[in-house]
Amino acid sequence: MVTMAVLHEVGRPLVLEDLELPSLGPDDVRVRIAAAGACHSDLSYMNGTVVSELPVVLGHEASGRIAEVGANVTDLEPGQPVVLNWAPPCRECWFCRAAQPWLCSAVERAGTSAPYTARADGTAVHRALGVGAFAEEVIMPAHAVVPVPEGLDMAHAALLGCAVLTGVGAAVNTAGIGEGDSVLVVGLGGIGLSAIMGARLAGASRIIAADVSEAKRDFALQMGATDFVLSTDSLSRDVRALTEGRGADHSLECVGLSATIRAAWKSTRRGGECTVVGVGRADDQVSLSAMEIFHFNRTLRSSVFGSSDPVRDVPRMAEHALAGDLDLEAMISHRIGLDELSDGFERMGRAEGARSVVVME
Repeated sequence: MVTMAVLHEVGRPLVLEDLELPSLGPDDVRVRIAAAGACHSDLSYMNGTVVSELPVVLGHEASGRIAEVGANVTDLEPGQPVVLNWAPPCRECWFCRAAQPWLCSAVERAGTSAPYTARADGTAVHRALGVGAFAEEVIMPAHAVVPVPEGLDMAHAALLGCAVLTGVGAAVNTAGIGEGDSVLVVGLGGIGLSAIMGARLAGASRIIAADVSEAKRDFALQMGATDFVLSTDSLSRDVRALTEGRGADHSLECVGLSATIRAAWKSTRRGGECTVVGVGRADDQVSLSAMEIFHFNRTLRSSVFGSSDPVRDVPRMAEHALAGDLDLEAMISHRIGLDELSDGFERMGRAEGARSVVVME
């Protein structure tokens, strides 16, 4: 039996339950979870923004150690540290063959449709994003874990599975921020803070961090922001005042709301690039006039999973972390246990702190 954090009802706290893991298949691995980050995507399941079959085991941003390998698995071994990959590409579809594995057709369909395990009474239990990492152990396909170097703090490694890969990737891979560029990052959750680190890693000269909460200032500056401004109606004016009247070369929107997308767009200079990293609702419309699209000559695009290939990018980012180029400890405001997850999500809902990480080992 394995303890798992299960969501039974939208709007209610997670419940710890002891459940059986499914059988280990020949192409699977059993991973003992070392650490798992509380991600905003998990909160979206809890508040109903993401609709899921219930009950469901949450958690997808995680690290652990291989405990057992299936009969066909030859490239992994027990004891090996790994990051779980909730978006493993198939490597066969058109997008994968076009070197865009973050748009993989199989990943696009990732969800919780297939039951993962069952309660004693026969009730099917699902797992979010095919992971269910808020648990002592998980069963994963072998291609859905990525080895990382020994010596990497496993709480740091967990962040590579989602927030860091998405935020740093958005800055480095999608936006292609260059040496000396000016950058605005709107929304300073785990992904926004990671985007600041990515902008600094890329050599940006001015990194302006914006959030509705003054409490995010110190986190932003510690991550490498050169300036902090409150995200208010005057955001575009404040950004232009810091960029010789032009606006930012790059704006990264890490919230997923039409209002903040519009604010990031307005804060971008003529000919600049605005990248939407946050995931919003289907009914939240963004309005742009035909004239402003022509006149400002800005680029507006999204960044899906940081335009990342986890097999390529997780090891690279792990090496940056070991070298001190990514300060992942600064992203962790709370190290908690499984039984403290609901408190962590309440803090997230109040925009308090940075990342809460469940530490199991």
